Amino acid sequence: MKRPLCVAVLSVCLTTGVFGQSPTPAPSPAQSPVDYDLRWGVKIPMHDNVELNATVYLPKKPDGAPPKTPVIFTLTPYISDTYHARGAYFASHGYVFALVDVRGRGNSSGEFEAFANEPRDGHDVVEWLANQPFCDGKVAMWGGSYAGFDQWATAKEFPPHLTTIVPAAAAHPGLDYPSYNNIGMTYDVQWFTLTSGHTAQDNLFGDQKFWRTKFLDAYNRHIPFKSLDSFVGNPSVIFQRILNHPTADAYYDAMLPGREQFQKIALPILTITGQYDGDELGALTYYRDHLANAPPEQRAKHFLIIGPWDHAGTRTPTDQVAGVKFGPAAMLDLNDLHRHWYDWTMKTGPKPGFLKNQVAYYLLAPGNSGANGEWKYADNLETVVANPKAFYLESTNGDANGVFHSGTLVETTASSHSAVHRGDGTASIPADQFTYDPLDTSRGENVEGIDPKEKTAAIDQTFALSIGKDGVVYHTDPLPNETPLIGCPAVTLWLSIDTPDVDLECDLYEIQPDGTSIALWGDVRRLRYRESLRQAKLVKPGEIVRCNFSPGLFVGRRLLKGSRLRLVVTAVNSISWQKNYCSGGIIADETAKEAHTCHVQVYHDAEHPSTIQLPLR
Repeated sequence: MKRPLCVAVLSVCLTTGVFGQSPTPAPSPAQSPVDYDLRWGVKIPMHDNVELNATVYLPKKPDGAPPKTPVIFTLTPYISDTYHARGAYFASHGYVFALVDVRGRGNSSGEFEAFANEPRDGHDVVEWLANQPFCDGKVAMWGGSYAGFDQWATAKEFPPHLTTIVPAAAAHPGLDYPSYNNIGMTYDVQWFTLTSGHTAQDNLFGDQKFWRTKFLDAYNRHIPFKSLDSFVGNPSVIFQRILNHPTADAYYDAMLPGREQFQKIALPILTITGQYDGDELGALTYYRDHLANAPPEQRAKHFLIIGPWDHAGTRTPTDQVAGVKFGPAAMLDLNDLHRHWYDWTMKTGPKPGFLKNQVAYYLLAPGNSGANGEWKYADNLETVVANPKAFYLESTNGDANGVFHSGTLVETTASSHSAVHRGDGTASIPADQFTYDPLDTSRGENVEGIDPKEKTAAIDQTFALSIGKDGVVYHTDPLPNETPLIGCPAVTLWLSIDTPDVDLECDLYEIQPDGTSIALWGDVRRLRYRESLRQAKLVKPGEIVRCNFSPGLFVGRRLLKGSRLRLVVTAVNSISWQKNYCSGGIIADETAKEAHTCHVQVYHDAEHPSTIQLPLR
């Protein structure tokens, strides 16, 4: 799933299938490998007598004898034929490869319930494959997004013959899907339509004009989020089920490794994500949770790659996304890397040459010319992201409502921001204000619309330039030198509102000397979950509260000399997100009748130092 860099970029990712659990384009070699055999319609029995369907690709041996090799499999809701080219590739390079439809999809029996059955089913698939005559007893997994998630889900069940996993862009139920930090996504009904029934709905899913038109219509009509599935024409039992779980709870916990399971997962693991990957939050959360709980000898077997890519690029890299150019070094042959990883962990091959250290990350070149970036290496991610610099939000007379009369981001101590004392003895706390009107649909109509701007969204400034009284904007001074930005930005806001709740977003951009804008980072938060994603705590009117926007998302880019960094803070008001009407009630049920206009104050005084942590090096 694509992370919320900004509303414009997010809209592209939601509606093109880059965001979320969509199928990944197959590799396109100059000549498709043909040196393999096939078994179609293989049935794999589960613990409850459901049978999963598999297409099995087998390597040919020169003497015609049946193979006996490690087996790689992917467990997918996208119909096994989607990954034919992957199966052909790995079988032609000496591995049995099984494409397995999850229950209720493709030719598998049973009922599909997103994410729920994969832990136990994954375990059963591993053990069945391990006992087939073509398997030497070692089983590995391949895949990303949903098939990244189900690798972790399978690993937590500890099937004895699972030898290694390579989770790419792994979705994390309850965190980044089907909601993102507990904020629902309209994309949910698009994806649940893609995965409805047993067959593929790729053409319907890919009709971006239809989906954006529907989402815009629902936005303008203030359709309650719980009715969105029926509104688009596909009432969904699964969509209604997830609405009953608006926060991380036992329903999602059952799908994921817990602390004790992370402690015991001892497999070699290669985690892959990208700086523009919408499931970077999920991928890095699994990675950090494993390293936080596993003993040193297990941590030493967990490697991490953070490329520049978007969601699909974590399996089929491209050299640009939404107008941001990565350079040719980004075109890593991930099929080849996977193969060498499997050779190392399941055969007698050497360690992949690309993995020069535990962590590999891509540092984008300055500007946006397509110049080559470079791969950098580190012993661990914590060292790479440590010691960011604090910049304080500041404005003159509370004037920060727009790009052309913005506030500033200054590297000063919080003590320089003090209350202003009036003549009557009272004090005015320095603050900037903006207003969110849930009934205002101008942003959805005029900024987003039905054009996803697929090729330019990450360099488009329409959203930032539209900010007026509905948000605040802050800029740094121009950078005196070319400066690496390497790490995980984070924002802390001290706020007060006059409603019980509101959804907020923070977006960070590089504004280059020629005016080019590059989307770098973003996060969204529902204020009632400011202290915990598991427990709501409504805001008392006028109460000053702290909200952290600290998702741990990685940015690696050399910033041009003379560039400024721009921070936009506003309320979430988008066709891509569930709308918060600020009543403090059940948000999925809300309509225009429950709407409350929310006045937001962002404080920046010594007692309430709103800041952004910038990893400038």
